[in-house]
Amino acid sequence: MPTLRRQMAAVTAVLALSVTAGAVSTPAFADSRKDDKTPTAIGYGGAVSTVDPDASAAAIEVLREGGNAADAAVAAAATLGVTEPYSAGIGGGGYFVFYDAKTGEVQTIDGRETAPATMPTDAFVNPATGAAYSFAELVSSGVSVGVPGTPATWERALQRWGTLDLGEALEPAIEVAREGFAVDETFRQQTLDNKVRFSAFTPTRSLFLPGGDAPAVGSVFRNPDLADTYLLLAKEGPDAFYGGPLAEEMEATVQAPPKDPAWVPPVTDPPTSIPALPGYLTTADLAAYETLDQEPSHVEYRGYDVYGMAPSSSGGTTVGEALNILETFNLAEMGQMDGTNPGALHHYLEASALAFADRGKYVGDPAFIDVPTDALTDPLFGKERSCEIDPATAAVKPVAAGDVASYDGACPVEPAAAADETDTENISTTNLTVADQWGNVVEYTLTIEQTGGSGIVVPGRGFLLNNELTDFSTVYNPTDPNRIEAGKRPRSSMSPTIILKDDKPFLALGSPGGSTIITTVLQTILNRVDLGMSVSEALAAPRAAQRNTANVTAEPEFITAYGSQLAPYGHKLVPAGDAFTSAAEIGAATAIEFGRHGRMIAAAEPVRRGGGSALVVSRSP
Repeated sequence: MPTLRRQMAAVTAVLALSVTAGAVSTPAFADSRKDDKTPTAIGYGGAVSTVDPDASAAAIEVLREGGNAADAAVAAAATLGVTEPYSAGIGGGGYFVFYDAKTGEVQTIDGRETAPATMPTDAFVNPATGAAYSFAELVSSGVSVGVPGTPATWERALQRWGTLDLGEALEPAIEVAREGFAVDETFRQQTLDNKVRFSAFTPTRSLFLPGGDAPAVGSVFRNPDLADTYLLLAKEGPDAFYGGPLAEEMEATVQAPPKDPAWVPPVTDPPTSIPALPGYLTTADLAAYETLDQEPSHVEYRGYDVYGMAPSSSGGTTVGEALNILETFNLAEMGQMDGTNPGALHHYLEASALAFADRGKYVGDPAFIDVPTDALTDPLFGKERSCEIDPATAAVKPVAAGDVASYDGACPVEPAAAADETDTENISTTNLTVADQWGNVVEYTLTIEQTGGSGIVVPGRGFLLNNELTDFSTVYNPTDPNRIEAGKRPRSSMSPTIILKDDKPFLALGSPGGSTIITTVLQTILNRVDLGMSVSEALAAPRAAQRNTANVTAEPEFITAYGSQLAPYGHKLVPAGDAFTSAAEIGAATAIEFGRHGRMIAAAEPVRRGGGSALVVSRSP
């Protein structure tokens, strides 16, 4: 990547950076990067959209140097592990969806984390009390750490579809880790949101809280430990992660989290508790980890073919089922979501609730339970579920699940019993979209779960470990498809989606956001396909998420625009956000739309998470 190297070398010369980790004051560098956060780019020869300008620059440089979409996606993902370390990285996992222009097929890789082989079903229960640990106690612990799948995913994607080896794909990320990136408001705020728990773990505090505070906006943050870890993977491949000294260090870190024995929790209400519970990860678990090549989920909607992730993710089945439910209604005649006719929004919210009811009852890791994927994505089942929508009144939530064992698309229906589901999936994660000059497309969602993952940095290695196992139901129930079991992948909502029209790419999109990923992807599709928005408008529009709960989680802008119009239906809107973040946003999506003669429109967030970065290889054919 000679061009990228020259650019980074120039930056290095200007900054004259030291070799220590942390942040140094360089506001001029920060100013020079502001222009790179362009939310929409239109052009040819390849395109990329991520939440971060360095990650997008890495991908576009790979494309310009002749790499394909798989190569560029891995380069971007590795760079996000540097610049978005609280959302992604080699300590986590994700789902990779690829459209192969040669075959015309969509294929996927399941790189989800797995529960360790010795993890008991009562791992989240306090043996001293017999009661479940609180969610706050679990998230900052070793017991929540699953076997990471991200390095194996990168290697598998490059083996199946790439032209670069892992070392070549990691080059841009290594340079960014060594030479630094500009700290923006989002990075600083996410650090502050995690300051209490980061301060409890010695290596995390040392890396992300230099001098006891979050890095200042405009400073440059460097992570030479991560650069060295990436360099190790570049030289030796993923075997250096899943075996050897690094694997031993991860085992030790999880089983004995490096909590500062002198740490004193701040006075808070309720009191802060970080018991740093030990986990079960072993070197044997790491050595045994494998990604899964899977067939995608698939539904047809308004003449489009919508492909997503099959279980262990619930994204493809839940988005697909909701689209099948909505297929029976003419949303375009219900208004343009401009407040003058909220009928389309009402149907969107009700369809989401129905699909989430079925997600909760039926979806888990198919290696452990019989997931009725075919039924959940069957248009007849969707049609039958659509009978439950009253066009004038919102149903009382939670609604019951449908009966996947007996359906014929006719009304009325007798619903099955409701599932007892508590949503523990956190709002973090990151997403990227890449396309190349040959027509290949990647949609990739990756995560370490909680913003900041487990809060535990592997000493001397520069990356955070996930807390993905909190996605399991906390208390074991033998009828719960998402119950804790050793070796199992916890259910996910990640929904990387590729849509074809006449067997050619039309739209690729995805988002972070925990269980709101599903609703973000669904709402963006409806905005674009049914309601006449451009892809940039569809992505930027204010969002709401109905996940089969009494209240609808919504962004403040959505409440302002549509709250009064939806109130007569019985929808109660409450602001987004939780105890772990100061943001009131839903998702941070990326997308690329494909036009005639190779024209691409890359779209990123204009505001959410500080705004994203959309780039194209060339502005002209």
